[in-house]
Amino acid sequence: MGDALVIKGIEFRSRLWVGTGKYKDFDETKRAVEASGADVVTVAVRRVNITDRKSENLLDYIDPKKYKILPNTAGCYTVEDALRYSRLAREAGVSDMIKLEVIGDEKTLFPDTIGLLKATEILAKEGFIVFPYTNDDPIMAKRLEDAGAAAVMPLGAPIGSGLGLRNPYNIKIILEFSKVPVIVDAGVGTASDATIAMELGCDAVLINTAIASAKDPITMAEAMKHATLAGRLAYRAGRIGKKLYATASSPLEGML
Repeated sequence: MGDALVIKGIEFRSRLWVGTGKYKDFDETKRAVEASGADVVTVAVRRVNITDRKSENLLDYIDPKKYKILPNTAGCYTVEDALRYSRLAREAGVSDMIKLEVIGDEKTLFPDTIGLLKATEILAKEGFIVFPYTNDDPIMAKRLEDAGAAAVMPLGAPIGSGLGLRNPYNIKIILEFSKVPVIVDAGVGTASDATIAMELGCDAVLINTAIASAKDPITMAEAMKHATLAGRLAYRAGRIGKKLYATASSPLEGML
């Protein structure tokens, strides 16, 4: 039975999406991406030179013909900046997809959801395939969907914190409300966090720091690949119900 993730007619072969920040160099980035098995690679328009093909460029290491490049507006604190970098990425021919971030605070890096909603509405009307990074608020997730988001990307915990999913119940409510895919972004610290997100029924997870800042990024990338797949399989298989008391695994009939 097929289990492809399809968003706006685009088929994604992997439910693990990866970022490209914090690696020691482009070669390590390339090896980690390959080990992850991901086909979506997100790059910060502000921080990575994706428009000047004369300089050393991340896209020299991450082949756009092999991977789906998802530009993001990381580091943008205003709607105007987020719109400008989104349009710049599209004009440079990178992608019509945009991972939209409008950050509201330097310390927490929590999203400015009012600005995010406004930017989502504008970019969706301009034909972008918008993936907004938001908090784990089910009401805001629904509003982003109504504004034209192709998927919603609630945080599991603050960016780079590695705390795992701090409020899985909110994520479950978002999943129940949402008619578009739900992709957990931010907060994953290790493989089991990715598995939990997928077991909840999330459509994908996006991971950067947990891989790039691991002692061995390449091995962690491979661990995340297996963790994401395991969580997805467990979700599809359906977990058993939780009970207070024991239930015998073997039938009692025929005992001597």
